[in-house]
Amino acid sequence: MTTFSDLALDPRVLTAVQEAGYETPTPIQAQAIPHALAGRDVLGIAQTGTGKTASFTLPMITLLGRGRAKARMPRSLVLAPTRELAAQVAENFDTYAKHTKLTKALLIGGVAFGEQDKLIDRGVDVLIATPGRLLDHHERGKLLLTGVQIMVVDEADRMLDMGFIPDIERIFQLTPPGRQTLFFSATMAPEIERITKTFLKDPAKIEVARQATASTTIDQQLIAFTPSRKDRSFAEKRAVLRALIRAEGEGCTNAIIFCNRKMDVDVVAKSLKQHGFNAAPIHGDLDQSVRTRTLDGFRDGSVTLLVASDVAARGLDIPSVSHVFNFDVPSHPEDYVHRIGRTGRAGRKGRAFTIATPSDDKYLAAIESLVKMPIPRGEVPAFEVSDSPRETGRDDRRGKDRDRRSGRDRNRDRPARDRAEAPVSVPVAVAEVAAPAAAPARDDRPRREDRPDRLREDRPREDRRRDDRRRDDPPVVGMGDHVPDFLLRSFRLKIDMSADLAETAAAEDQPADQSAAD
Repeated sequence: MTTFSDLALDPRVLTAVQEAGYETPTPIQAQAIPHALAGRDVLGIAQTGTGKTASFTLPMITLLGRGRAKARMPRSLVLAPTRELAAQVAENFDTYAKHTKLTKALLIGGVAFGEQDKLIDRGVDVLIATPGRLLDHHERGKLLLTGVQIMVVDEADRMLDMGFIPDIERIFQLTPPGRQTLFFSATMAPEIERITKTFLKDPAKIEVARQATASTTIDQQLIAFTPSRKDRSFAEKRAVLRALIRAEGEGCTNAIIFCNRKMDVDVVAKSLKQHGFNAAPIHGDLDQSVRTRTLDGFRDGSVTLLVASDVAARGLDIPSVSHVFNFDVPSHPEDYVHRIGRTGRAGRKGRAFTIATPSDDKYLAAIESLVKMPIPRGEVPAFEVSDSPRETGRDDRRGKDRDRRSGRDRNRDRPARDRAEAPVSVPVAVAEVAAPAAAPARDDRPRREDRPDRLREDRPREDRRRDDRRRDDPPVVGMGDHVPDFLLRSFRLKIDMSADLAETAAAEDQPADQSAAD
């Protein structure tokens, strides 16, 4: 059996490994470390939870033991897809390099540039970064990558899913061609394979498990149920999730619950809290300080249920996770392997439940095709959906918005007894027609058409004809039989220029009659 002492590591690194409680390397570590120490490029393919982080951290510390970093020119570079994974790599580096004098810097989003610039200006041996923040520092002229001797790309398939491949290619071009590259991924998509052929030189390919396979220590179950109504699917899924957690009882010491969308993460976490569960959300839209505090609470046990998006599905090393619940079936089949890989780590037993509805059939087929096995079906537990507005608010709002757009009356779908008890709303126009109008106060003044003709003769002929027509025709609907006086009057503009002409003639010393002729 191979031990760490057989891998020709630096004695100071071996001491740190022993203090961490490790004696026997995992298969990926036992095969990758010798090639990395020999200076070869390494292409490692292994399922999540197999110890890939130590596979490149330990040889990096050994190789960088000699030499000194220059200002703004790191000697090695580690690229990670998410802030959490980058922070985890930094923690591993601190653990294994504590007996050396190597320095490191962590470049991730959500942290001020000032502190990071100070570390880079002093010079670092190991630079751990996410692609976006790394390129930000480079474009600002604060970082040079021409001194990189070892470059590591961790979770390359996740980089592909997050759209970082163009950034990765640009970073490769900024580093010297003679660097050593360590490339690790759980799956080998065609785009990943293209990059390895372009930027790796005769790599040692290490594949310790079939691509995209789940650990045999994980008990998987698929909970397939059909919601009673389409607009109740989200609420009933939450009820099924709560029933599953309660059914596991004390065996569920902690769990990660995965959702496909960030907004669902917040809703599910809030729902669990309202039902007495100790839950907290984590996703990419939260501040980095909140994400770090939530993960620390999950590690120390102050948070029992971690409701997460796929930002927490890759690379997070939390060894004692007892359960994983897929609230949503992942749309990418590779994500299923990474999600359930958060449990059953380091030889421990774990349980993974996936809640599915009939609309998820195509995603389930893709997952079972990838893992080359059907997911065992489990029984749907008895569940009860809360009818409180707080619990079902999202579904009700969605239904109301849809009905408002379609003009549909929701009361038609309710039982007759409910409709009888519900207050009936009558449109204003209908109410005015149905209800008898209040009798207006009597006005004894004669109307215009009832006045004596001698008064009418004084008015223009057009107005008199209009009065005759109004007397013969029925009253206009809508305005009643009364029309304001100003609408019946004819306005004509008469201009008397005699005064102006007189003033003009006086000013020019000529008779007014001559001025008018002109």
